[in-house]
Amino acid sequence: MKLRIFSCALGTCLAVATLPAQSGNAQSGNARPSPSKEGPPVYQVTVVQRTVKAVNYQYRAEPTEIDFRGTVLIPEAKGHAWIQSKQGRTEIDASLERMQTSQRFGAEYLTYVLWAISPEGRPHNLGEVVLSGSDKGRLHVTTELQAFALIVTAEPYAAVRTPSDVVVLENEIRPDTAGRIVTVDAKYELLPRGEYTWRLSDEWKAQLANAPKVSAAEYDAILELYQAQSALGFAAAAGAQQYAPDTYAKAQQLLASAQEWRNKKGESRRVVEYAREAAQTAEDSRVIAQQHQQQEQLQAATARAQEAEAQARAEIASAQLAKQQAEQATQQAEQAAQQAKADAESAQQAAEAERQARASAEAAAARQQAAAQAQTRVETARAENPPPSGAKATALRIKIFEELNSLTAVRDTPRGLVVTIPDSDFNGQALKSRDPLARIAALVARYPGLQVSCEGHMSAANSQPSSRQRAEAVRSALVAGGAPAARISATGYGNTRPLGPAADGREQNSRVEIVIYGDPIGNVPWDRTSLRTGRGQ
Repeated sequence: MKLRIFSCALGTCLAVATLPAQSGNAQSGNARPSPSKEGPPVYQVTVVQRTVKAVNYQYRAEPTEIDFRGTVLIPEAKGHAWIQSKQGRTEIDASLERMQTSQRFGAEYLTYVLWAISPEGRPHNLGEVVLSGSDKGRLHVTTELQAFALIVTAEPYAAVRTPSDVVVLENEIRPDTAGRIVTVDAKYELLPRGEYTWRLSDEWKAQLANAPKVSAAEYDAILELYQAQSALGFAAAAGAQQYAPDTYAKAQQLLASAQEWRNKKGESRRVVEYAREAAQTAEDSRVIAQQHQQQEQLQAATARAQEAEAQARAEIASAQLAKQQAEQATQQAEQAAQQAKADAESAQQAAEAERQARASAEAAAARQQAAAQAQTRVETARAENPPPSGAKATALRIKIFEELNSLTAVRDTPRGLVVTIPDSDFNGQALKSRDPLARIAALVARYPGLQVSCEGHMSAANSQPSSRQRAEAVRSALVAGGAPAARISATGYGNTRPLGPAADGREQNSRVEIVIYGDPIGNVPWDRTSLRTGRGQ
């Protein structure tokens, strides 16, 4: 029976596994994508709002249990979760049952995702909910939030950063929930159903009807491939090929590696590994593209404001010139009036001079009024088009992130841009090779004002001297690569800042983190979803 379930759910995935990557077609505005008979669909982001009750969980209190209630989409679905607020994190152990395949809501919905929604409506992707053969799922995760609501949605791939409106479960407060409960309405934005779309031809539909049965492992591999291709399609539609070409190309390479492993009939876990990383990288490229487009919009607004200000200044200058001319005319009129008064025999000429003086005064008043109106337009233009703040720092931060990301894995955190040198790159306390750090050193040297902190970490007790030696080895490699020594520091933290338990996290905890920071890139991460919870972050 379980094998039959995989065969039925695989119908859409078998066709999508060979679909080409999406092109970068996109439209602006709020219209839905127009249907077409051929070619990829036009992706477009439109949002709707929804509210759900959020709970403020007591800090370091006993575990609290809440229920999950199925929405009208799957009313029979249910579940519960144990939630406990601990030092530096909140742990969530969720169990779901009576779920149904996510593809019942559309061929594009391939998985379920658990979300934490802050009271301000900010969504946090907590992880993918993988269903068992009995329509049950379980997920044990942590979040840095103290007050939040929990929902479960159907999504096209697990790495999405905005929930869809296919909300199948919401948290429900139990009557016996212990502790102080404060409920608020968390309003959050949703992507409407139908924005994720793949159009299949009749030929593909015929192939789907005759799709063979596959094992559970192969089903997972094909499903992950489909999710990765969906993520690349959205990234291309957002303009990632133009605005984040390096990150987008990296996602394409990862997807190609996953497809190559599948074509070679290799290990399914390798296919899943490459496909999931491809989906995550594609989502990063989509966010980078959005950041670039926002930057272009800010620059365009600044240019319009400067143009309006220049035009207003020109009008002011013209008005001032007219005022000067009017003043000169007034002086001439006064001289003419005095001459006319002195010439008693020329009364007619004196009267004409007086009339001219009055006309000149009226012209001067009109010009002064025009100058005042021009000044008002200048002030209005400045108020409507204020210059952006921090735009240069954000742009440079994104640029350096992309350059680092093309060399190695990098995270954007409040401390700065973090590159991790794993335990496997060391032979004792010495680096196996300095070559990978040479390009990072060149990048740091290229931007004056950037600071670098080399932070050593070890998993063993009493290892602070060893972690310090490793940090110094990385610092020496950066200085040898051309980075200014005065801008680089080295510190050893020993085992005081682990990323995971010491029993099974030696490779993860033993590392050197290169933290790049400084005024040129500011101190605000451009990608909030890249932050992680845990000590040392």
